[in-house]
Amino acid sequence: MDILLTEALETFDRLFAEATAAGEPDPTAMVVATTGINGHPSARMVLLKAHDARGFVFYTHMDGRKGKELQSNPHASLLFFWPRVRNAVQVRIEGQVEIVSDAEADAYFASRARGSQLGAWASMQSERLPDRDAFDTRYAQVEKEFEGREVPRPARWTGFRVRPIHFEFWYGAEFRLHDRVVYDLNRSGAWETHRLYP
Repeated sequence: MDILLTEALETFDRLFAEATAAGEPDPTAMVVATTGINGHPSARMVLLKAHDARGFVFYTHMDGRKGKELQSNPHASLLFFWPRVRNAVQVRIEGQVEIVSDAEADAYFASRARGSQLGAWASMQSERLPDRDAFDTRYAQVEKEFEGREVPRPARWTGFRVRPIHFEFWYGAEFRLHDRVVYDLNRSGAWETHRLYP
């Protein structure tokens, strides 16, 4: 693995550990930005569920808005913000997106709380909901359907892995004298690093 990619991943791990130690409400919370077929950006908070040298993984339904957008344009931007770390830290990651293997999605789904598993079946993610009662009714139906047995992963519910091609580590400082360190995968396939003006 490229030494600069290793350095970027180690920096992320170190900051993630600092965010956990600093008592951030949820260090795994991140903004995921996608782009629709109309070219309009869309962003929402999700939770990071795994990360390693292959990339950063979150889970969702393939038929929801972000799932559809990622299938039509498999690129995403992630943003972590940890205000309790140092003088505030942001980590931006951009990359290409791939769907995780069925085995990986099955293993993660099996680890979820039963209520979350049932919720994945009950939710028609991003579809119009006439009222809250309709969702509660669907949940109750699903709960009854799977009563007394394990809840399998819905076929269209899976994970997306963002394979990084860009990292930016933004370190806050007084008087807007922030420090911005970037790692980029260049066109020749090698990683390089540089700084940006704040």
